[in-house]
Formats: sequence, structure tokens, C-alpha cells
Amino acid sequence: MIWQAGRHRWEFPRPTLLMGVVNVTPDSFYDGGRYATPEAAVAHALELEREGADILDIGGESTRPGAEPVGEAEELRRVLPVLEALAGRARAVLSIDTQKPAVARAALAAGASIVNDIAANREDPEMARLLAETGAGYVCLHMQGTPQTMQAAPHYTDVTAEVGAFFERQLARLAAVGVRAEQVVLDPGLGFGKDLEHNLRLLATLESFRRHQRPILLGASRKSFLGRLLGVPAAERLAGSLACAAWAVLRGVEIVRTHDVAATRQVVRTLEALKSRGGC
Repeated sequence: MIWQAGRHRWEFPRPTLLMGVVNVTPDSFYDGGRYATPEAAVAHALELEREGADILDIGGESTRPGAEPVGEAEELRRVLPVLEALAGRARAVLSIDTQKPAVARAALAAGASIVNDIAANREDPEMARLLAETGAGYVCLHMQGTPQTMQAAPHYTDVTAEVGAFFERQLARLAAVGVRAEQVVLDPGLGFGKDLEHNLRLLATLESFRRHQRPILLGASRKSFLGRLLGVPAAERLAGSLACAAWAVLRGVEIVRTHDVAATRQVVRTLEALKSRGGC
């Protein structure tokens, strides 16, 4: 199985890819404001790379539940200086975390190779056309609703079946516009329009998404469902996040998105060593 992101190519099975989170925002749920200047964001990104990040995911708009939308110009103001600086310094592959096609286009021109898109449920084909034109990698994430509405009253009859059906539809829609399957990875969207039981069910049934024959990305890092499960704030959710990363590796997930690259790398590489020796 291949993931092609512009000039970058990964062939699976291989060691799990680690995607480090770089939020250039004042209001993200965990590290909002900590890296809001370009200088701080670049320094943080390079530190994540030193810790073992294969991909750096740069975002200029918070997607936490209830977050207010950010205008296109402001999002570009936040992310472009970071991308431009990293394009000349980082060895890790750059990803833009955006739902706006115009921001994605500018980010790809500035050095990004991947679009991480929470709004893969949109009807407008503009983002798909951009992907077909550029050959960029694409993270197709499932979300019910929008960041403003997604946690109001999420409802599913069968969350695993409905997320799987969404992936089938989106892969077909992307293909119809000219996006190759090799460009796409699938993210079940933990925390994006799911309650605690929905998230736990998706984690328990990750292997069901193998039928789509695309790599799976999992982003559980520090998320609020862990807070509800464990009764702890975001600053105390590292252990729960690492448990999810470990579970993902044991279920064959190809990419783990994390705020805590160094700790996640230790867990992931240890489990991979055990798996390779028949220990798991």
C-alpha cells in the first residue's frame, strides 16, 4: 500500500509515521497561544522533528469544539511564515491543517505536501480539484457537523458502519475528480462529532477500516474524550494519549498524530520491536 504526497512516497508496511502537531493559534484546546508567533512555532516544529516527527502538521485555525471560524486572510497570516521558514530548514514533510482550499493552495506553494482536512464532508469539489492538480497527500477526516455544532448532540445508529460508508463515498467522489487513491489516508475523526462511547467504539473497531485499502491516521492526542473517560484536564492526558497510540500500533494504524512526539515515539517503536519478534 502506497501513500504519495507530492514528491514524498511511503510504502506500507513500514514503521508507523509520527505526525507532530504545530498549532499557530491563540485558542487551540491544548497548546493554544503557546506557539502563536512564527518564531515560536518554527522552533517548536524543529524540536518535534528532533524528537522523531516524520510529518509536521501546521494549523492556523482551532478546530476544538465550539471554536469560532477564522478568516482566510488571518489563517494565511498565521501559517505562511511558518511554512516558508520550515520549507528551507525541516527534513520532515510539511502538512497544512486547514479546511479552506485557498489556504491549502497557498500552503502547498509555500512548501507543504499534505492537506489535513477536517471538512472532507463538504459538497464543494474545489479542494478535490486542488488535490488532483497538485498531487498533494490528503487526510480525509470524518466529522459530523462543524466545529461549532459537532458536539451539541452527536448521534449514530452504528458509528463504525457510518464512518466506513463516509470513507467509501469520499474515495469515490475524490476519484471522480481525478484524485488518485494513493494520495489519500483516512482518519476516523476521534472527537469530531462523537461522544465518549462513539470514540471508544471507533478505537475498538479500527481494523474494520482495512477494507478501504488505504492507510489509517489516528489522532487521539490529549482529546476531550480522554478527559471524560479519565476525569483529567488536557495537561494530564498524556498517559491516555499514549495508550491510544499503543492500541493504534497493535491494530496496524499507519500514522499517529500527536502533540507529544518524543513520548509517543518511545511507545510506538517499542511495540513495533515486540511485534516484529512475535511478541504481540
